[in-house]
Amino acid sequence: MRVLAAMSGGVDSAVAAARAVEAGHDVTGVHLALSAKPGTLRTGARGCCTVEDAHDARRAADLMGIPFYVWDFAERFTEDVVEDFVAEYAAGRTPNPCLRCNERIKFEALLDKAIALGFDAVCTGHYARLSAVDGVVELRRSADDGKDQSYVLASLTREQLSHAMFPLGDSTKAAVRAEAATRGLAVAEKPDSHDICFIPDGDTQKFLGNRLGQSPGLLIDDATGAVLGRHAGVHEFTIGQRKGLGIDAPAPDGRPRYVLSLEPVSGNVRVGAAEKLAVTTITATRPSWPSGTPLTGPIECVAQVRAHGGTAPAVAELVDNHLQIHLRTPLTGVAPGQAVALYHPDTNGDLVLASATINTTA
Repeated sequence: MRVLAAMSGGVDSAVAAARAVEAGHDVTGVHLALSAKPGTLRTGARGCCTVEDAHDARRAADLMGIPFYVWDFAERFTEDVVEDFVAEYAAGRTPNPCLRCNERIKFEALLDKAIALGFDAVCTGHYARLSAVDGVVELRRSADDGKDQSYVLASLTREQLSHAMFPLGDSTKAAVRAEAATRGLAVAEKPDSHDICFIPDGDTQKFLGNRLGQSPGLLIDDATGAVLGRHAGVHEFTIGQRKGLGIDAPAPDGRPRYVLSLEPVSGNVRVGAAEKLAVTTITATRPSWPSGTPLTGPIECVAQVRAHGGTAPAVAELVDNHLQIHLRTPLTGVAPGQAVALYHPDTNGDLVLASATINTTA
């Protein structure tokens, strides 16, 4: 097969590309330039989107003896990831920019271009597995639970997954690093990327403040209705947040307060006790079906609301093109804007059934 290997500059994508070459595929490496001003992205060799990462990706491709290109996706990245991130926070929601990047950039824009150029598949360093049952591609968790990325890939369609390759799905991170060293890849010990690449200093509040300005509002005690303080905008907060609330006086019971809800229209941020964060019902929009098969009735499943952790047994059903999810065990820190992924319980919870964007919780 003709394979386009997306090479971020990190160890995972480098080993994935090397495995594709070793498997006998005709591999071409590509690095995505995601900013018209590379200096505005995070600096330092962190394995994602920096100038240093592009150089690391090229060196890895040279070692493998494969063609290598840098494609400019800066405008698409700004529109589909950065601007979406800002708009979601302005609306009082909590987005996942890495999920959106996978969905809109790597497996929409990149895959579309790859197919148009005659490639059969896009290869990435994601930790997830693909299997085929009766010709239908299925997305599953990786063998390394600690690195599993099926959650951020769960919004992909069956057609997209049919043109995807995840060579690392059956490996652990430790094994991948060891293999990179054996292959002589200079990125073998390169640190993983954990930060948001377009917020170079890691200060999300500052970034959003510069984009959105100030929209003052009130901090309100959910139990008493008392005004506890003021803030510069709901974009400064996320559901479940405890620190940095700007509340000077302790609660009457001496217990910490947490952000319970955000009201972008009024500007109010409601805070209260930890137990009020418990969620048992989720309504989610824009459902996607990695296997191509929507739910036809209520189904027992495992729901996951964060990239790592945040799982609970649940019953889900499709109602008026919305996912209605009833959690058998409450979850906390569940916020509108986050994704919820559903896994089949009869496959050790590793088969992805669906993904959707959380709209409301109760």
